[in-house]
Amino acid sequence: MKKIITICLFLLVFTGLSAQTHRVLFKTSYGDFKVLLYDYTPKHRDLFLTAIKTGAYRDALFNRIIENFVIQGGEHDVDIAKREAKQPELGKPRLAGEFDQRAFHKVGAFGAGRDDNPEKASFLNQIYFVVGKPVTAEYLDELEQKKGITYSKEARETYLKIGGQPRLDNDYTVFGEVYEGLAVLLEMSRTETDKADYPVKEISFTVEEIK
Repeated sequence: MKKIITICLFLLVFTGLSAQTHRVLFKTSYGDFKVLLYDYTPKHRDLFLTAIKTGAYRDALFNRIIENFVIQGGEHDVDIAKREAKQPELGKPRLAGEFDQRAFHKVGAFGAGRDDNPEKASFLNQIYFVVGKPVTAEYLDELEQKKGITYSKEARETYLKIGGQPRLDNDYTVFGEVYEGLAVLLEMSRTETDKADYPVKEISFTVEEIK
């Protein structure tokens, strides 16, 4: 496990981070970690930065944890559905998906949750991190055929080295990645959960921009 974490951290830190302009700090009950926001997904980046300023992610919760898959936080699907059902006149506000070949679901990827809307538009205040699992070349080949996509050399090499969840690519928007403290997330992904994937012990977090 330590070897895997070391490889993950090396790749995440040295994969084009210097070109990006915004970084944020997650403070959690498990420890802290830092996230880079991609400039090539500007609408999601700016939405998240605005949400931080308005307090949407102050004392928020990680409320869905699935080992080897994702850690989800912010507003839960169930709560969003209930709120929208009570206020149908407000519609279902979403943010159009942003898909870039450089943003993919490797371990440590930071993305925006959504429901099953055909436009693949994101919820406004729900985020997730990929903890992922090992990936084979054969699996990537199958996904390329099934999804009609072609993985870049960087994406393919990264998936084969550290794993992830490539089946989510081009369906959910990735707009950042963990560049420091990945071990905190990996440890969090092993926490005990109930049948609905809620952590048995509450896991809170607060986000602030790193100036």
